[in-house]
Amino acid sequence: MKVLQVCTGRAQEVTVGPRRVVTAIGKRPVSAGPVAVGPLGLAGDEQADPTVHGGPTKALYAYPSEHHAFWSTVRAQARVALWDEPIAPGLFGENLLLQGLTEGQLWIGDRLRLPGCVLAVSEPRHPCFKFNAAMGFAQASKLMVQSGYCGAYLAVIEPGQVRAGDPIELLPGPREVSLGELFRARARA
Repeated sequence: MKVLQVCTGRAQEVTVGPRRVVTAIGKRPVSAGPVAVGPLGLAGDEQADPTVHGGPTKALYAYPSEHHAFWSTVRAQARVALWDEPIAPGLFGENLLLQGLTEGQLWIGDRLRLPGCVLAVSEPRHPCFKFNAAMGFAQASKLMVQSGYCGAYLAVIEPGQVRAGDPIELLPGPREVSLGELFRARARA
């Protein structure tokens, strides 16, 4: 389990359908060196709507690279991209692109120990219309709900730093509610 990429982004105004909205979903990989991790997230990163993103319990968003093949196929079928066009890191709005750690392995309260910081799984991400716009087709949010490929919001337990290539040690929490269970329960509500 490791961090493949660290991504940050600034809030910007974009056109989604007939309206102009502010979003920070378009994260970009950090080119070099470690990135500072504070109680509210990564240095140089912003969230456009703090009522649903960011804050102490959603300081970072992590997404598994294992789902990229699924999304590449879906985007190609929707004629948004070519079959072999790779998914760019940060497309999902993730701060951390992970390898070897999917939703099925995570429970609320699990901790992720990295060499420079400790993070805790706090809740699943729930997609909105901005996710549809980023993915390029109107059914993206629905497919995220159906697939359960939601990624995880993380709280910062021990601030420090993170960089691409950092190994991750999974430290089990109380194991009372899985990330997937909470995602499915909220999707039904």
